[in-house]
Amino acid sequence: MSQQVSPPPTQNSLPSLVMKERELSWQVATNLLISFKYAWAGITYSFQTQRNFRIHVSVCTLAIALSIFLHLQAVEIAIISITSGLVLVMELLNTAIESLVDLTVKQTYHELAKIAKDCAAGAVLVSALVAVLVAATLLLPPLVVLIISAL
Repeated sequence: MSQQVSPPPTQNSLPSLVMKERELSWQVATNLLISFKYAWAGITYSFQTQRNFRIHVSVCTLAIALSIFLHLQAVEIAIISITSGLVLVMELLNTAIESLVDLTVKQTYHELAKIAKDCAAGAVLVSALVAVLVAATLLLPPLVVLIISAL
């Protein structure tokens, strides 16, 4: 594999990389609704293209639904929601970092690009493990009680 860094895109090739409707998205959004539109576009992109984001959304939904089903206290549901939400945030940031690295190095290998991608993926893994630990701590005791009472 080549370890050369790709040159940055030239001024002439940049517009072809940008969709017509997003040509001015680098500028400050003209109103709050436009800002939300761009944010929703990022979430939609991640949901449509990133398998792990879909998995995290599913597990997050399951954890919150289970905490409501088990009648956890509001603060416990909030803690599970916050930790789950942080995993989703980390996955979005991971996607952004991976896209930016891919834009920079294109199809060439670069050790720093690998480090950036691996660290971003590691951040998602750490946040997911913490979320599992928090959810297990809060969900397992009432779940065990429910299972034992059903037997």
